[in-house]
Amino acid sequence: MEISFALVYSCISNQMKFLCSHLLGDHKHPGLEMCGCRTSVPSGKQNAVSQPAPASTKKGAPAAAGMPKGVPVAKQLASIKALRKGSDLEKAFATAALVYNNYADPESKLSKSETKSLLQSQFWHFIQGQENKPKYQEIISSLDEESENKINFEDFMIMLVSLTLMSDLLQEIKNVKTTK
Repeated sequence: MEISFALVYSCISNQMKFLCSHLLGDHKHPGLEMCGCRTSVPSGKQNAVSQPAPASTKKGAPAAAGMPKGVPVAKQLASIKALRKGSDLEKAFATAALVYNNYADPESKLSKSETKSLLQSQFWHFIQGQENKPKYQEIISSLDEESENKINFEDFMIMLVSLTLMSDLLQEIKNVKTTK
């Protein structure tokens, strides 16, 4: 079954808007004003998440092992009070948001070249072996075009989901035994 990037985008973009706005603290949805995240809690009670220096001050590729220097993502995740009893899925999406934010500039955006570097360093197991697939080539070539243009978190997450759906690793994940 061939997966169209445009179809994936249209199917999940509306659902992602809600999730992205919550994860990035853009509370335009009713009921999220005081959800407990660092941007919605009144000052003095914030669940601050330490982040490394903004991407705009970094030169060249991210630090060794593909991560910017700073507080490890696991430690950042542990500092988010609302997720202490969070589900695995909530923590997975929060981790994706933290990784994105660690690479993003002060406006919470990544250049296309930074996005490509992030995918190659942090999403390698999902993208390895996909180089000959037309949809993979389409996504990666879009990152090579006008590489200084910026993408936001929503577009980044849609790209991650698209790459995951076409990945050979997804089949291996589906085959994992879930019972004893």
